[in-house]
Amino acid sequence: MNSLGILLVDDHEIVRMGLRMVLEQIPDVQIVAEAGSADEAVRLCSLHQPGLVIMDIRMPPGSSGIDACRTIVQRWPHINVIMLTSYANDELIAESIKAGAVGYVLKQAGTDELVRALDAVRSGAALLDPEVTRRVLAMMRHQGDNRPDPFKDLTDREMDVLRLLAEGKSNAEIADALVLSDKTIRNHISSILDKLHVTNRVEAATYAIKHDILSTRPKRA
Repeated sequence: MNSLGILLVDDHEIVRMGLRMVLEQIPDVQIVAEAGSADEAVRLCSLHQPGLVIMDIRMPPGSSGIDACRTIVQRWPHINVIMLTSYANDELIAESIKAGAVGYVLKQAGTDELVRALDAVRSGAALLDPEVTRRVLAMMRHQGDNRPDPFKDLTDREMDVLRLLAEGKSNAEIADALVLSDKTIRNHISSILDKLHVTNRVEAATYAIKHDILSTRPKRA
C-alpha cells in the first residue's frame, strides 16, 4: 500500500503534536507538513500535494478551516479533507460537507478512530458518525429544496450507483454489487458529481439522502 501523505492544520501546536504522535504509530502514513492557519494550509497543499488534509474547523478570525477546505477541494479535487473539531457541531459539519470535506474526526480521537478515518479515506467511503449524519441530513432537509425531480438528469445505472453511495458503500463494494469494474464505477461517480453539481462523493451521498433516494423507486421499475 502506498504511503498516505497528510497535512495537519491547527492553530494550536499542542493539538498538532498530539495528532502527529498518534498518526506516526499508524503504518503507511507520513506527515508531510503542518500548518497553523488556513492560508498556510492552502499554500502547503500546492507545495506538497498531500493525499489528506486534517484541518481544524475553527481557527482565528480571517482563517476559516471551512473556507480553506472549499479552496483546496476546488483547486485539487484529488486531495481529501477531514475536518477536526472539539465536538460534533451539526451546523459546522453541514457547512464542511457543503465545502467538500469527506467527514470529520474529534480532536480527542485515539489511534482506533484515526485508523478508521484513514481506512475510510483510502477506500473512498464517507466518514460521518451515523447519529450525527442523521441530524445533519434532517437539518439540511428542513432547509428545503423545491426541485420537482432532483435526480432527473441521472441515468438508471447512475441512480443504482448513487443509491449504494448513499448507503456508504465504497467503490469496490458498489462494483461488486452491480457486477461492474472499478473504473466503470469511478466514471459513473464522476458523471453523477457533474450532473448534481457537487464536488465529491460525500456531498453526492448527502444530496441523495436529503432527497430520499433510498425510498425512490428505480426508473426501470
